[in-house]
Order: sequence, then structure tokens, then C-alpha cells
Amino acid sequence: MLSDGTARDRTIAQARLRFLEDAELPAAIVPEGILNSWQRSKYLGIGTDEVVVPYQPDYDRESRLVRAATPVLDRLEQALAGSDACVIVTDRNGWVRDRRVGEERLSAHLDRVHLAPGFNYAEQFVGTNGIGVALEERRPNVVLGTEHFNERLQNVSCAAAPIRNPVTGRVEGAMNLTCWNGPARALMAALVQEAVDDVERVMYESSSAHQRALLEAFQQVTHYGDRPVLCLGQDLVLANTAASARLDGDDHRLLHEAAAELGHAPRARKEVRLTGGETVLMRCRQVDSPAGAAGYLLELAFTDRPCAQNPTGAGPRSREDRDATRPWPLPGLAGTHPAWNAVSRTVSRCARERTPLLIHGETGTGKSALVRAAHALTGAASAPVVVDAAAPGAAETGDDLSAALRAAPTGPGRALVLRNVDAVAPGQGPAVARALDAAATQGTWVVGTLHRAPGVPEPLRHCFLEAAAVPALRHRLTDLPALIDCLLRRVGAGVECAPEVLPLLRRHDWPGNVRQLGSVLSKAAAGRRTYRIELHDLPPSLHSTGGRSLSAWEASERDTLVQALLEADGNKLLAAQRLGISRTTIYRKMRAYGITLPVRR
Repeated sequence: MLSDGTARDRTIAQARLRFLEDAELPAAIVPEGILNSWQRSKYLGIGTDEVVVPYQPDYDRESRLVRAATPVLDRLEQALAGSDACVIVTDRNGWVRDRRVGEERLSAHLDRVHLAPGFNYAEQFVGTNGIGVALEERRPNVVLGTEHFNERLQNVSCAAAPIRNPVTGRVEGAMNLTCWNGPARALMAALVQEAVDDVERVMYESSSAHQRALLEAFQQVTHYGDRPVLCLGQDLVLANTAASARLDGDDHRLLHEAAAELGHAPRARKEVRLTGGETVLMRCRQVDSPAGAAGYLLELAFTDRPCAQNPTGAGPRSREDRDATRPWPLPGLAGTHPAWNAVSRTVSRCARERTPLLIHGETGTGKSALVRAAHALTGAASAPVVVDAAAPGAAETGDDLSAALRAAPTGPGRALVLRNVDAVAPGQGPAVARALDAAATQGTWVVGTLHRAPGVPEPLRHCFLEAAAVPALRHRLTDLPALIDCLLRRVGAGVECAPEVLPLLRRHDWPGNVRQLGSVLSKAAAGRRTYRIELHDLPPSLHSTGGRSLSAWEASERDTLVQALLEADGNKLLAAQRLGISRTTIYRKMRAYGITLPVRR
């Protein structure tokens, strides 16, 4: 129902109904920004008669955005007391963080449509609304009455504008003013922009104080010496050359999380394992400013990479091993991440020098592929001989295992790989060790592989003079594009991925590592409907970010739901109709299983 009965509202309402019925709209009836939002909302399958939004009761009520907005909201609350208006602040993702309402009747209405702290009013959940459009288009906007996509919002009007960090320019959230439909709505845009300017001014004063404090602390520590130093603030990273050369963005995140755990402890120390497998000793202190905690100052001490440590404790690494900054290509493999470069160099050198080597890493990381590539790089004519200690019966019958090792061809230009070294029973270790020693004495390159280095049985530890750790795929996601290209070349010429596929693959943890990635790409390529792999060619499990283990029934339900959404091209209403369930159930199940489908623009 229209609250003010204006001719414009009636015209927009009629245009919206024609739009929902797929009828062509006469030009210039609906503002361009509103029409664009309607199209996005329709594509997303947003409901028109009910408000279904996610709820997040636990959030940071002392965030920098909330602190900066609070004095502005306090002032507006007094000015709006008794009026039919309210002011709302959301974060950059549309989560409502604070709300101040002038009258009880409006407050009750907003509660009914879930426009309250803890709920999300992003466009992808509610459709066209002031908050959602401001965050989606990164600009101020006004949504009047019937311009709302959802009918339950049409008796109010709202104006919203994004709140930007005045230093970085990044959108931090949105300020929204909502009131009943009426003549005063023309003044809303000016009022909300004034409020945004006030919040940004407070943020600037606060951010400037934080940055000055961090910069001063950084300069004091780096004035003398060249040890690695890192300063981490909310939106600021300062690093000297010694630190920046050995850290990336993911390392910054890990170090920031570790520093936050230490908190106010003076000169606290902690060891942190970085994304490439390297361990760093971090000495941390919190940096304070007149506006509060500014961030952390970290003094770092890097230790040798685990992938090049001698398992027997012998000697430091060579200069060549420490140089992991340049790519080290191996035939048939891909990747330039520093941790991958380091292990590639170590394995290549050991193959060239015939140094017995222990390689450890998670299943599917490419341990055997590294051995084959490094062995081929030496010019060897034969492939490595592989003996699996975990093969049926091998662990129980050590004589057969040692006999298989003794029977393997040996000599210069040969390689012998003992897989799953940790599966060798302690009682059978001496016989297996003698067989490996005999092979190494004859010039054979001896390699052992396992999942974890500490799992080597005592009798076998002396058989391997060096060790190398192969990083998990989730720790070198920067190599993902190169790995995808490499794996698809094995599938067949001309196969490629659509642009929207890579972001989805990046979000996955890949517990099966490169082997799992290869299997996914191979199956997707075999079942693709076009010349390239599209989103709907990927397995349903990749569209879910849920962290818990699912039962067989739950996994089946999730896969069915994802498949229906993909076939409906993301239209939740159509998917619900095809599955015979309500649209509300679709949203609830998507939240439960963490299903995320990229929106096509």
C-alpha cells in the first residue's frame, strides 16, 4: 500500500509490476540506478513479499567504524527524537552495526523487516534498498517507497551513502537514513551525506594518530641495524627490506593474528609458522596512540626453512639452498612460490649430487612428481624405481620389503624411492636400512617419502642425509593459475577455465592438494559443455564453504541444492520451484551449508 498516494509512487509501482512480469518498460520511467538494482535483485531471485536475511549476533561492537560513528549517531539521535526517522550504520558487507530510531512505531516496523543490529541488508539478500545499493555501487543514493524491490519495505524511504576511509579510500561501511514516506524525504540525501562527512572526519583524526604512532615506532627501531622489522596496523603495513623480501600478504595476516593473541604483554615472543613452511621468531610490542591502540611492532628472526634442514642435525644449508627468491623450473611442474622454489632447488641438488634425501609433505602435494622431474633433469634414461612400504603385507613381511629394495636396479643414473617410510615396522628397520645403504653405496640416488618427518623409524634415520618439505597447495595459492594451466595441458590442447572459475578455486582448502586439483579439473574438462570449464562444470562440493564434516545424507542434499541453483543460473526462486521447496528453505539451506555462488554481472 502506498502511504502518500503520489502519482509518482503509483507510476513506479506499476513499472515494477511490469518489470517482474518481464514486460518492456517505457524509457525514463524508472531511474537508471534503481532499474539496475532491480535487474540484479531479479537475477538473484530475491523475494518480493518476505524479508529473509542472515543474522550474526556476535560482532565487534568496538570496531573502529563503530567508534567513529558513535558520537555522530549520538548527536543525530537527539536531533531525531520524536520524529518518524532513524539513522543506521552498517559495515562494508551490509551488516547492521548500530541503529537509532526517533519513534516507537517506526522502530517496531524496522524490527518486523529485520532492519536491526546483527542483520545483513546487502542487496544480495534484500534486493533494492538504500544500504544495499550504496554498498553495491559505491555511491550515495535515495530509494523512495515503491522503488524498493521488496513490497514489505515500500512504505518507507531511505537515503544512504558509503563511508570511506579518508586515508586509504576503502569503503568501510554505509550510513542510512530511513523515514516514513512523506514530503520530508527530499532532504534525506543532504542529511545523510553530512553525517557521513562527520564520521569520515572522526576516522581521519583517529587514523592519522594511529599512522603517526606506527611510523614513529618503525623509524626508531629501523634507525640502527638491518634486522627484519614489520609494523602492522588496521590499514597500514610498514616493512623494511629485510622483512619485505621474505614475507607476503598471507604472512602479514598470520603475524597480525599472532600479535593480537599476545596483546599487551611487553616484549612478548612467539614462534610463528609462515605460509611457506618457514618458522620465524617474533618479538612483539603493541604501539599505542592518543586515539587508542594503533597496531603492533614486530622484530623478526628467521630460522632455516624446515625443508632444507638435515634430519641428523648436520651443518647449515648452503648459499644456493637459501636463495629461494628466483624460480627454479622442473620439467612438467609449475610454481614460483618461495617455498616451492626452495624445495625444488633442494631436490634438484640432491639428485645431481646423489645425496640421499627424505621428502615429507601432505598427500597429493607432488613428492613423487618432484623426484621424477629432478631425476630426469640429471639426464637419467630410466625412471625411478618405487617401492611402497605401505603396500598390502609389506609392513608385516619386512623380508619381502628389503628383498624388493635389494632387487631394484642400482648404480649411477638410477634412483630408488621408498614410499611411506613411516610404515616400515621398527623390527624390520635394520634390514631395510642395509638395503638402502647398499643401493646408495653403488651410486643410486636414494629417496624416502612420508607425510611427516618425525615419522621416520630410528633404524632408517641415518639413511637420509637431507630433508625437504613440500608445501601444501593451500600454502601456495599464488601458484594456482600456473598449476591450472599445467594440469589442463595434460588433459588436452585448448582446454581453459572461465574467468569466474579461478576465484572459486582459490576459496577451497584443497585437503587433497595438487592431486585433488588435477582430479577436479580432469572431470570438469571431461564433462564441460563448451570449449572451456564453467562454474556448472565443477563439483557441487566446491560451491560450499562449510567447515564441518557432513554425513552422506547431508552431502547429498547439499549437492542436489547446488546443482539446482547452477541449473537455474543462480535464480533461487526458480531453484526452489524445481525442488518443490520454499524460497525461505533455499536461503536457510544455503546458509547452513555455506553455499556461495558467484554473481554474474
